[in-house]
Amino acid sequence: MDWGKGILLTIIAFVTLIMTLVVISVRMDGIELVTENYYEEEIKYQNRIDQSNSAIELNREVISYDAPSKMIALDLPFGTVGSLQLFRPSDSSLDQLIKVDVTHSGKTEVALKDLKSGYWKIQLNWFENGVSHYQEKKITI
Repeated sequence: MDWGKGILLTIIAFVTLIMTLVVISVRMDGIELVTENYYEEEIKYQNRIDQSNSAIELNREVISYDAPSKMIALDLPFGTVGSLQLFRPSDSSLDQLIKVDVTHSGKTEVALKDLKSGYWKIQLNWFENGVSHYQEKKITI
């Protein structure tokens, strides 16, 4: 075989490889943005940073996860109101939003037994003493 045929076969193989990768990537299902309203969320991001900093100043871990029992314990004082979002990055149809209204002292427990196994982000927004707080925890069920 001479140089011309070798170069031609290399170019044909490269083009075939690229076309195969393009076809595979176009046919993929389940490619989703992180959130539906990505740009609106980005504008509000500084507010989220401020809420995270105020949660850090509390000097306590608000969200704790117990893997064997599949329970989340929320260390929130009596009268706290907020929301707990269970966020599945790989499949937005599994996302859940749980309202949090602490009506007793001690830790509030949330069962996660019904959730599909895999990677989850737990996002907690709450008001405590008139101040808005945010904390996030990444878990694997």
